[in-house]
Amino acid sequence: MLRAWGDRGSLMQKNIKQKRPLVPRNVFEIQGKLSYSESLQAWNTLRFKKELVKEFPQLSEKRSKFSYSLVYYRTLEEFEKAIKQLKEDKTNLPILLFLNKEVD
Repeated sequence: MLRAWGDRGSLMQKNIKQKRPLVPRNVFEIQGKLSYSESLQAWNTLRFKKELVKEFPQLSEKRSKFSYSLVYYRTLEEFEKAIKQLKEDKTNLPILLFLNKEVD
């Protein structure tokens, strides 16, 4: 469900209160690739490299359930507003994910 910017701040607060964030042990930067699932005919699979799983060992727990929130800000101003809100709320820090098209 898509929401306008005005709803995002309260939505982020609500989600954070209901969930326990995973926090990495160290600062890290990992390069990876998206993969296309032939059987599902969709770009729906992100394969985490083992470095990421090492930083978040909880991801190895097979019986645990995990969720994520994905937010895209169309302008730098919207992104700056979100950063200010994160600072005020003193919540966990997000993981930045940059999507790039590979050039042959």
